[in-house]
Amino acid sequence: MAVYAIGDIHGCYDPLRRLLDILEFDPPHDTIWLVGDLVNRGPKSLKTLRYIKELGKSAITVLGNHDLYLLALRASAPEAEKRSGSLQNLLDAPDADELCEWLRHRKLAHYDRELNTMMVHAGTHPMWSVKKTMACAAEVEDELQNGDFPKLLEKMYGNTPTSWSEKSHGYERLRFIINCLTRMRMITTNNRLNFTYNGSPQHARKNLLPWYIAKDRATAEARIVFGHWSQLGLIVTPNLISVDTGCVWGQQLTAVKLDGHIPQVTQVNGQSTRS
Repeated sequence: MAVYAIGDIHGCYDPLRRLLDILEFDPPHDTIWLVGDLVNRGPKSLKTLRYIKELGKSAITVLGNHDLYLLALRASAPEAEKRSGSLQNLLDAPDADELCEWLRHRKLAHYDRELNTMMVHAGTHPMWSVKKTMACAAEVEDELQNGDFPKLLEKMYGNTPTSWSEKSHGYERLRFIINCLTRMRMITTNNRLNFTYNGSPQHARKNLLPWYIAKDRATAEARIVFGHWSQLGLIVTPNLISVDTGCVWGQQLTAVKLDGHIPQVTQVNGQSTRS
């Protein structure tokens, strides 16, 4: 039995299947952790989503910002309809409702106690422990799965609030949690979210830093797996694994084996063309 974390797929079905073939992925025995952004930008979002759904419990995925974008499009959220994408083929498919219903019931964070590893799409707020991150994710999941989810998908867009408060409530609180888990890259030195920069951390201005090097980060004792940041690329350390290596931009699709003493990295070439 093996457990692999795989980076952002973005509808790049063919590289995904090549990668799984190299891994000799055996669904009855192996598990893949998918860091989100299963769809959009790449050419085969529909085929990708169908395949991952068919894998059942062998594929554990968390929602990324592009997955939420698909759900917002399906729910006719006004802000989503203003944005561009490559999802029309999926939206027109006869099983679009079934696929989106399945996607809507994915989580925003996943934690495995045995591996002491938590997976999110983008990051965790420095003040949140693993327990707090999972609790915050559950707040959004509950609204997305059981509440007025079209309203949530409409209200989730926006860059405010930028700082965390336990006293926050309503859609502002849910928007902040979504932004942390699915959009965050850089933060200020006082832990405020910043969305003005998405390049390599080494070129950012001095008052900005990657979320994962924040002082006294509450999740530092666990291993965090995340994607979302193709300009960051591959990072494999004892407590941090970044796996978005720009597959949809023609770079690589990456898998990191999570079980075992030393993580093993496997890569295939990414998508050469996009539609």
